[in-house]
Amino acid sequence: MYKLSLQRILIIIAVCLAGVFFAIPNVIQDKTSLPKWWQPVNLGLDLQGGSSLLLQVKMDDVLKDKMSTLEDSVRQSLRKMRGVRYQNLSSGKDAVTVKIADYKARDKAKEEFRKLDEGLVVTEDENGEGIVTISYNEQAIAQLKARIIDQSVSIVRRRIDELGTKEPIVQGQGSDRVLVQLPGVQNPESVKILLGKTAKMDFHLVDETTSVMQAKRGKISKTSRVMNGSEGEQYVIIRKPVVGGENLTDARVSFDETGHPVVSFRFNTIGGRQFAEVTSTHVGHRLAIVLDNEVISAPNIQSAITGGNGIITGNFTTESANDLALLLRSGALPAPLAVLEERTVGAGLGADSIHDGVIASIVGFVAVIIFMILAYGLFGLMVDVTLFLNLAIMLGVMSFIGTTLTLPGIAGIILTIGMAVDANILIFERIREEVNRGRTIRDAITVGFTEAYRTIMDSNLTTLAAAAVLFYFGSGPVRGFAVTLTIGILTSMFTSVTVSRLMVEAWMAKFKPTKLPL
Repeated sequence: MYKLSLQRILIIIAVCLAGVFFAIPNVIQDKTSLPKWWQPVNLGLDLQGGSSLLLQVKMDDVLKDKMSTLEDSVRQSLRKMRGVRYQNLSSGKDAVTVKIADYKARDKAKEEFRKLDEGLVVTEDENGEGIVTISYNEQAIAQLKARIIDQSVSIVRRRIDELGTKEPIVQGQGSDRVLVQLPGVQNPESVKILLGKTAKMDFHLVDETTSVMQAKRGKISKTSRVMNGSEGEQYVIIRKPVVGGENLTDARVSFDETGHPVVSFRFNTIGGRQFAEVTSTHVGHRLAIVLDNEVISAPNIQSAITGGNGIITGNFTTESANDLALLLRSGALPAPLAVLEERTVGAGLGADSIHDGVIASIVGFVAVIIFMILAYGLFGLMVDVTLFLNLAIMLGVMSFIGTTLTLPGIAGIILTIGMAVDANILIFERIREEVNRGRTIRDAITVGFTEAYRTIMDSNLTTLAAAAVLFYFGSGPVRGFAVTLTIGILTSMFTSVTVSRLMVEAWMAKFKPTKLPL
């Protein structure tokens, strides 16, 4: 005889009550007053409306910067090789070229160039002019693009999360695109502005030996350049940054003595050490803070700053200071992003999808309920009770873990409703067979639940494996379907086997039937 201890019975009841409790917010009309830990299921873009942005990563800019860096490495390598004369060292969008007339020096240089980086291809022109071309092979370029996409997705996600957008979807698409879906956001202009900034910040010393007018007349060192300021002014700065923005670890809005908003920032150990060294050796000089090739501030260094902290001043509003701090916290994009496609899904379309999905769920639910009562009588009625519990627990789990429900997710719920009774059908048919073989009702019920359990486990594990494959290889709506299906399978196994058996055993203990109600 199958018996459940009081402790197990209480656990089963507690799980059912917890599922119902966390599912309640889904039927409450006014959800604004609900606490954060007690919220309904998040609705996806196709259900509540929102915006979808398809962004293109400007890989040409990345490759250009890569070639510029390679050009510097080639120049340094040539300077280290004594007796090697070269001309016309320059970088293009996909290669670096240099002319080395002497063939012995050229062969020596080619060997050194190949050591500069992995994936380099060094070739010589066939015309005998001594022009050497240094470029990356296709595999290295493909790896670079994949890395840039991964970095872009990560940084875009951090920026959008900072905005407080609920359950955004950010994923790479193809070799140079990023898809961003923003449920509930009908006007994505602020997001587009935020994503349009690379937020690459560096610190450069101002070249105080050259005025802007001299620089415009060509009297400027190769190590300096002219750069525009955020207020329309111009500066002559040293090209090479003294501290890189990649060493920033935090940025927050604060206020100076006069109450004006400023941006406070903090470096990591490496950046803090570099910043302290620069500010201690250049007291009295100006340090330009450059964001996306624009000088946003160029204060005088009053004294050494050794704590690894600093502030950025300027004509900030609280909002603009918040935006800058957000950009610096989330990190610099490895390449600029361009909006290729913008699509807005209206809330009305989402409401229609929800309405149709609910109608389909109700029709499927009612059909299953009627079938189970007609086919299995009292036991079928018990199963119908577990169906309601299964739906409540499933919604409760989805609400608790913050799952996003999409239209394919509703399809997963509908599918789960039909699958939820499979286990009970296997059990009841086995009970019928055992009674027909001459077993008592008590023995038939025990054998039915025990022997059918292995088949139930096997079929559900197979479905779980399929859901795992869909989740791993799929994206967006396909993953939403896989998640909903997985949750539905787990909750249906609990209700179909544990809860239904508890109800059958309670009925047996109370009424002690002599005839099977099947």
